[in-house]
Amino acid sequence: MSIRVLVADDQPVIRAGLRIMLNAQPDIDVVGEAADGDAAVRLARQLRPDVCLFDIRMPGPDGVEATRQLAGPGVTDPLAVVVITTFDLDEYVHGALRAGARGFLLKDAGPELLVQAVRAAADGQALIAPSVTVRLLKAFATVPTGRPAPQPIDPLTPREEDVVLAVARGLSNAEIADTLRIRLSTVKTHLASLMAKLGARNRVEIAMWVYETGRMTV
Repeated sequence: MSIRVLVADDQPVIRAGLRIMLNAQPDIDVVGEAADGDAAVRLARQLRPDVCLFDIRMPGPDGVEATRQLAGPGVTDPLAVVVITTFDLDEYVHGALRAGARGFLLKDAGPELLVQAVRAAADGQALIAPSVTVRLLKAFATVPTGRPAPQPIDPLTPREEDVVLAVARGLSNAEIADTLRIRLSTVKTHLASLMAKLGARNRVEIAMWVYETGRMTV
């Protein structure tokens, strides 16, 4: 089945470009477009796409607020949101990650990375260009959040500690399996356990927790 994508950007040229690049793929289908945050949230709730691709700066609710409404704390069935931005170190992007986005992509990433990012998000994976995501996490690792990092409901096992560090370095599931010499299915089992213990909804939140707890420093 095709990956159903909703694109939201206030610039018609950008929306058209994203639509053309994504629809050129046999496994991706752009099912809706929005020019502002209100329309993006409304269409996302109506269409329930597999991936929402949101510009960080839109009229009405911006990308951060739209993300919070669709994937933030308290959302029962959060959608997969990817935010796109012109800047690779933008505090709005960091806010979007905290609001529940799975990551972000630069607008000049090119069609190949865009497609890979959408596929990865639909599969629950880390976003493409993990080095950019890791750099962002590092840049904001010391920004006060107003709350202490949450403690796991159960202590992490030594192997889970290995996995969280690998996630924070931006490694994919396959790379983690190769590095730790374990099966891919075992990696997925560890990730599911980690998300349950940490109250994280995706691997980006796991990576943020690693930096917030000082397990990996800038």
